[in-house]
Amino acid sequence: MSIVVTGATGHLGRHVVEQLLEKVPAEQITAVVRTPEKAADFAAKGVKIAVADYNSPETFDNVFAAGDKVLLISGNEFDKGRPAQHQVVIDAAKAAGVALLAYTSAPGPLSAALADDHRATEEALLASGLPYSLLRNGWYNENYTENLAPALEHGAVVQAAGDGRISTASRADYAAAAVAVLTGEGHENSTYELGGDEAWSFAEYAAELSKQTGKEIAYNAVSVEAYIGILTGAGLPEPLAAVFAGVDASIEKGELLVTSGDLSRLTGRPTTPIATSIEAALKG
Repeated sequence: MSIVVTGATGHLGRHVVEQLLEKVPAEQITAVVRTPEKAADFAAKGVKIAVADYNSPETFDNVFAAGDKVLLISGNEFDKGRPAQHQVVIDAAKAAGVALLAYTSAPGPLSAALADDHRATEEALLASGLPYSLLRNGWYNENYTENLAPALEHGAVVQAAGDGRISTASRADYAAAAVAVLTGEGHENSTYELGGDEAWSFAEYAAELSKQTGKEIAYNAVSVEAYIGILTGAGLPEPLAAVFAGVDASIEKGELLVTSGDLSRLTGRPTTPIATSIEAALKG
């Protein structure tokens, strides 16, 4: 039996594999990657490397075996039809007879267009008859803290989220939840709504940035249309800008406010506050 992680060299996948190495022998872990060179450090530790691509179904023919537990990390190629990509993994997992397929989805209440691919994948997974675990990941702290330069340069956090509150946690937190499901028992046919323990608004986020930097940083709430214009002006393709603006509209409606407590329950520890991730980013 192997624990198989797709997208293993991505931001989330790396955290998952690194945390798995703390809990199970390396030879029980298979990292599925497109570029094996990026997984050289894992291979050096004894992790099995499988080279496969969501866009090439035949590459998944021998990746899974009966009894495996699989983590399907959602693809990030928004323009390539993610549900069809994910279906490739689901089909291969079913053919192999895996024991569990966990999928990194999006929060249940999320109505933004970004959620459509996740809902379609959830439906395909349920229709497959495979034992499943839906890890409905909320937003990552790093979605905001990895790109602090514009806010610091202009003295403003600009979003289209109004006074909406959002429950974020660190990537490492969400990875720990996935590891708990992959290494634990009794997670078959489960759905977890995952988010941070402490919700925050962008006004509070701007205040925290001000506090930690000693600079006056304001929160400028703009309309969805204006935000799309700002993002496209910064070089983002319009379809992607519309996706991000749609997420902000969902934040304003409270659709990324997660109150289940599932994340800290699964990991056995409190989630990482946004202030901690801001501090780490400023030091980095």
